[in-house]
Amino acid sequence: MSRDARWKALLELLVERGRLEVEEAAAELRVSAATIRRDFDQLAEQQMLVRTRGGAIVHGVSYELPLRYKTARRASEKQRIAKAVADLVAPGEAVGLTGGTTTTEVARALAVRGDLTAGSPALTVVTNALNIANELAVRPQFKIVVTGGVARPQSYELIGPLADGVLGQITIDVAVLGVVAFDVTYGAAAGDEAEAAVNRLLCERAERVVVAADSSKLGRRAFARICTAESVDTLVTDAAAGPETVRRFEEAGIRVVAV
Repeated sequence: MSRDARWKALLELLVERGRLEVEEAAAELRVSAATIRRDFDQLAEQQMLVRTRGGAIVHGVSYELPLRYKTARRASEKQRIAKAVADLVAPGEAVGLTGGTTTTEVARALAVRGDLTAGSPALTVVTNALNIANELAVRPQFKIVVTGGVARPQSYELIGPLADGVLGQITIDVAVLGVVAFDVTYGAAAGDEAEAAVNRLLCERAERVVVAADSSKLGRRAFARICTAESVDTLVTDAAAGPETVRRFEEAGIRVVAV
């Protein structure tokens, strides 16, 4: 296992459990205790965790795993969701993409679509996610518009009032939201209020709104609301979404695509 993969696995275990002992982590990852100690020390230097005697705990009371350390949890589901979302976008449209692991997969699915290999432009992508802009900027057939703002390290998203200057001057065909939670009553939500504010503005500039979320995020609520459920036209999720959950979204007037 590479160091990068090891670090991702360690941080995810830490988020799940709140505390990890060296021997416990070594057994889980099937590496030596000395390797885990070295990993813990190096991650502590980056302020990704707090070292304790014999182990580590999460850094701070509220902990959000940075995007660069998130492993491909539900990877197959996210890739299926991403392809289904990409299929909802027509050539020549302007599409807004928020940050997150699922929307990053949507960007990749758009990049390999055979009918988007040429055009003037084939697609206009508006995003506040630096990693998405970086991946798509090498596609000359795509017009990439990046909002202003201050970079948020956890999600690579640009946040703050500087984004208003760009988003206030444009309109887009479809906004694709990556969310922490989506519920009929509480709407689509993020964990950070500044991130939610930029995503909300992106929705307001869109003709239609698509939420891309795996089933683990449905029926949940999070701290900062992006938009109400009534503002969402389509939910694309995985086939593990329960029939009762799907029914509630459909009764709210949302088209549900389960893949």
